[in-house]
Amino acid sequence: MTLNIGDIYALMAAICWSSGVILFEISGRTLNSIQINFLKNIIGLIGFVFVLLFTGSLCISYTSHEYWLLGFSALLGVALGDLFLLAGLKRLGSGMYAIAGTTYSLFVFLFAFLMFQETIAFQVYIGGVLVILGIVVRSSTDVKSQKNSQFSKGITYVILAQGLTAYSVLLVRPVMEVHPVIHIAMIRFGIGVLFNIGHILLLDGMRSLLKTIKTGFTNPAMVLGSFLGTFLAVIFWMSGFKYTLAGRAAIYNQLSTIFITLLAAIFLKEKMNVKSWISVCLAVVGAILVSTS
Repeated sequence: MTLNIGDIYALMAAICWSSGVILFEISGRTLNSIQINFLKNIIGLIGFVFVLLFTGSLCISYTSHEYWLLGFSALLGVALGDLFLLAGLKRLGSGMYAIAGTTYSLFVFLFAFLMFQETIAFQVYIGGVLVILGIVVRSSTDVKSQKNSQFSKGITYVILAQGLTAYSVLLVRPVMEVHPVIHIAMIRFGIGVLFNIGHILLLDGMRSLLKTIKTGFTNPAMVLGSFLGTFLAVIFWMSGFKYTLAGRAAIYNQLSTIFITLLAAIFLKEKMNVKSWISVCLAVVGAILVSTS
């Protein structure tokens, strides 16, 4: 299979996102999921704005329908999806999050079929079974050391996050075909940040918002994680969906499973036993079957 430019973008998204996930988990030692979601989004937004100011492309007009799609996509993918993702990461740790995250490719194929009539082959069902089996195998290892309620919540949150993320990006796929990716990312994350601010203000008030900004912008792991996992990863991620087929983009995105698992073992000292590696292999093979069908 020859790599095209969209494949390369999707692969770079996986590398940047996996690095960001590790850094977000480190940030989670001092910040909660709502705070991390807000900080990563606002830092990413600042990056998008600076790039567009530098290139002179800050102002671009959209139709009312395109604005509606971008707004709804931001609510689902940026405000809700990322919040669920970070809440799941905090409960599961990077290793188990990586396994549960393999459901992403299943959702991409499901929504691509429903929205764009992309065909679903029989091997997709086989791949889906392998992905679920990988989660079950890994769960049998991790659940012993975690409260069942927290573990179940973590799995549920991550799966919800993957579904919302997949749907939100495919929702704006038609918009990406005619407008620059970075500008679309700026609008989506600008709307997402507004939701984040409202969420924090409603829960804890202005003092908490200001404290979050001060703490986050002085946290090296948070800033670097946002640069890699939001600013760069989002640009590459959306570019992948713009320049290649959804299935191809999904499989290269899914390689973040391997990157996260390896980085978690190296930098976070998460234990990887034989059962853990078997679960990774099952989940990745399942994702490959889904995305190469």
